[in-house]
Amino acid sequence: MNKLRCVIFDMDGTLTQTNQLIYDSFNHIAQVYQGKKFSESEITAMFGPPEEGALLNVVEQPQLDEAMVQYLRFYKENHGRLATLYPGIQETLRFIKNRGVLLALFTGKGTHTTSITLDEFGIRQYFDYIVTGNDVVKHKPSAEGIQKIIVHFGLEPGEVLMVGDSISDVRAARESGVRIAAVVWDSYAKEKILQMHTDEVFYNVAEFHNWLRSQVE
Repeated sequence: MNKLRCVIFDMDGTLTQTNQLIYDSFNHIAQVYQGKKFSESEITAMFGPPEEGALLNVVEQPQLDEAMVQYLRFYKENHGRLATLYPGIQETLRFIKNRGVLLALFTGKGTHTTSITLDEFGIRQYFDYIVTGNDVVKHKPSAEGIQKIIVHFGLEPGEVLMVGDSISDVRAARESGVRIAAVVWDSYAKEKILQMHTDEVFYNVAEFHNWLRSQVE
């Protein structure tokens, strides 16, 4: 097994508890433009591409720019009320950084919501490279984002660990040839992920942090 040189994190459901913020932001737009709300499972099914793509299920193309402004305003104004950083995550990021291991973020979120969340939680400084849903042509479960990170740092796949909570994170890792640590402390697809072939599975942040110590010390 190669030495671990880079850890790539997903964001929503992995670093941050932001699902309710996403659902409420999306339904804010749905209420304004369609006078209706969608279920959580309906909203989850629309995401894959970043917010601009998902909102096209609710608004017409000519309305998209205006709807995105409203979406981002709601997302930022309600971030402190509806989103949290999972306990122990900041300490884990600091630990990885202090051990000289590269840190990257690969999220399906768009650039704007990613920036809001990174800044609201004060964790931007930990990441050496960030790939959002706006930075790739093929979204998760494609491995394009992971491959961009590998190329950017000049790494071998065996030196990289992907950390994520979704089926698409596992599939992207498998396609790219990197190791995958599935984290299911808040995964909406927990049961399905537990049936998939993963290198590691972690049920809480402390368990994951302790395992990381054995990999980098």
